[in-house]
Amino acid sequence: MTNESTGAPEFTDFDLSEKVLKALEDVGYTTPTPIQAQTIPVILEGHDLLGQAQTGTGKTAAFALPLLSRLDLKQRMPQVLVLTPTRELALQVTESFGRYGSHMKKLAVLAVYGGQDYRLQLKPLKLGVHVVVGTPGRVMDHIRRGKLDLSQLRCVVLDEADEMLRMGFIDDVEWILGHVPDEGQMALFSATLPEPIRDIARRHLIDPEEITIEKQTVVVEAITQRYWMVREELKLEVLSRLLEIEKVDGMIVFAKTRDTTVELARSLKKRGYECEALNGDILQENREKIVQRFRQGKFDILVATDVAARGLDVDRISHVINYDMPFDSEAYIHRIGRTGRAGRAGQAISLVTPKQRNLLAMVERATSQKIEKMNLPSMAEVNEHRIVRFKNRISHTLETEDLTLFKDLVQQVQNERDLDPVDIAAALAHLAQGKTPLLLTQELPESNPKKDRKEKQGKKDKQALGQQEHIKQRRLPAGMERYRVEVGRKHQVRITDLIKVVSREAGMDAEFIGQIDLYDDFSLVDMPEGMPREIFKALKKAQVAGQALRITKMPQGKGGFKPHKKGGPRKKR
Repeated sequence: MTNESTGAPEFTDFDLSEKVLKALEDVGYTTPTPIQAQTIPVILEGHDLLGQAQTGTGKTAAFALPLLSRLDLKQRMPQVLVLTPTRELALQVTESFGRYGSHMKKLAVLAVYGGQDYRLQLKPLKLGVHVVVGTPGRVMDHIRRGKLDLSQLRCVVLDEADEMLRMGFIDDVEWILGHVPDEGQMALFSATLPEPIRDIARRHLIDPEEITIEKQTVVVEAITQRYWMVREELKLEVLSRLLEIEKVDGMIVFAKTRDTTVELARSLKKRGYECEALNGDILQENREKIVQRFRQGKFDILVATDVAARGLDVDRISHVINYDMPFDSEAYIHRIGRTGRAGRAGQAISLVTPKQRNLLAMVERATSQKIEKMNLPSMAEVNEHRIVRFKNRISHTLETEDLTLFKDLVQQVQNERDLDPVDIAAALAHLAQGKTPLLLTQELPESNPKKDRKEKQGKKDKQALGQQEHIKQRRLPAGMERYRVEVGRKHQVRITDLIKVVSREAGMDAEFIGQIDLYDDFSLVDMPEGMPREIFKALKKAQVAGQALRITKMPQGKGGFKPHKKGGPRKKR
């Protein structure tokens, strides 16, 4: 029903499916944004649409909610195609479809984009999907290969069309639109409408409804946004150092999963911080108690998921930390909007992994604000703060506690062993620090994407050398031949899987198959000499865990055999 206090519509006013409404209830959405309120009825009625709206206005939900409500889940063929300019946006939209369709059993949504192994996308396409979200280049590839069937397509969505124009994808978009059914629905969304975009709209949209949402700054100027580039495994250390330096009143730390909220809250407590986790597993009654204690200042750090923090309104929140960056810019805006309330200044700090660099540009466009790279506290700064706190704790204890008993004990130790009182105090301070040293001993490294890639490649090279050495040391038993198959550990393949498929296709008992060694992306199999050509051909096409074996015979050399280069056997000289 319509919200009586504001006169604004609610999601229940639209003809959305019950399962979609249930998902909206789960994430705490009740009132649609302006773009959603205007777009949902148009798409539900099957009209074409031309929408002008900025990132961060909620346009993903504007088209995802009505399209999900119209899906026929019994028909496992693509019914919706969403074209996006970037991999990040494709993943964001895919995640949104999954979240809003969480109560739709057997819903299949697939992201297709360049840079990912084709085979990871081909298997779902073969099994059947309802929604395909992708970048133009990879969508074209799948259409050309005959792997993406658009014959049952009901709607095409062009998301951020002006970005696709800017990045040079507009010809690809035209090509794709030429391969979709004429009777299908089309929705085009763009922040701006330059002439080439209007030209596409004129030629491909039929009597479209036009919706324009005026650009507005969605984040108040009182919020300072900063980020730090960090490797995933160093996030906890970075957060700990920030907590030591930043002047915090109340803080929300956003994590992506329920498990992360629990683990992170536990880790922070071990480091001496008073904090609580807030996630969807916590009963409503307990959730309200936690929020009330947080509001009263009983503890300062709340580690929460997006869902659990919906509707949270606490004025004392001085900081929002994105421990895990959201893919959805709308979620980012909701998160950081928890600070900077009641005219107070707010701080939003994001811990960004190297793979998430492109998210920064997306968020900057959505918020119309620059996100500054911050300077992480140095070891010297942290140690200086720790020393000041240590001295203040001593002064506070001297002023507030009855130390008669401990003075007597220290006096006894001094008299018995003729020790300097300063030495005794130092020993007691050492005992008081426990297992955690008072001072840091090393700097925390900044994540350098180029350096990180080199280190990662170095580890891969070292691992590859180890594999080669292991291969060279493998002796081939008499009467056996060695074969390489292009499946390995990264394909989730087990030795028993290989034994089953080889014995089945070769028509041989498993006991005649020799040694099998699994490596990361290939495996070696010893089999009896003289394999017939027809069996070799059958094994070449055979699959295990959805991957073709692509078997090749390995050459034998002195001191064992020599591995061939990936892609085929070594050529004879």
